[in-house]
Amino acid sequence: MAPYHIRQYQERDYERVLDLFVRGMKEHIPDTFCHIMKLPRTFLLLLGAPLALVLVFGSWLLAIVCIFFLLLFLWLLAGQPWRDYVAECLHTDMADITKSYLSGHGSCFWVAESGGQVVGTVAARPAENPPVGRKQLQLFRLSVSPQHRGQGIAKALVRTVLQFARDQGYSDVVLETSILQRSAIAVYEAIGFQRTGQFFFGIITRLVALSVINFTYTLPSAQEHGL
Repeated sequence: MAPYHIRQYQERDYERVLDLFVRGMKEHIPDTFCHIMKLPRTFLLLLGAPLALVLVFGSWLLAIVCIFFLLLFLWLLAGQPWRDYVAECLHTDMADITKSYLSGHGSCFWVAESGGQVVGTVAARPAENPPVGRKQLQLFRLSVSPQHRGQGIAKALVRTVLQFARDQGYSDVVLETSILQRSAIAVYEAIGFQRTGQFFFGIITRLVALSVINFTYTLPSAQEHGL
């Protein structure tokens, strides 16, 4: 028997779900910082700016201080896309989960519960502007607490969305995730999602080369009926 079970979201879950979401997003900040540090432009900045100060002012102390503040700036820069994303979500769908996902047809929000505690989440609602002839469901908010990873919870949550999509007559399940969310990418690809595109979410993500990947899962029933 699985050490968890998946059920529909209830209002009493709100604080725990919100905590999982915010903590999950903050987890990506160190990875984003490491990603930025590996960029050639970052190397040139960390090398060029202090060297210019040494050449102009002849002070190695000033150069060291410069490096410190540059690293601080890069750390803040690494966290900005995630802080912006969390702030946007807290003012949109995550402000009222019941209204966003449970009050309309063709959408839902699920939680994974273990030991009486919510340890995972996933949500889905109709995709905006799907291709002509396609009925697409978009997957959102996949998150599992660090202490409960490796138990198959993420895959079970995604499969819950796929089954919901079949039951509701959707032709595809689509989603977006950043290139740094490697564990999520591994889950999606293992289940059978295909990469269908890549883009930058804004100026800061382009600056730090943090792209977003589009994934699509075409449901077998849709293929069989030629939808």
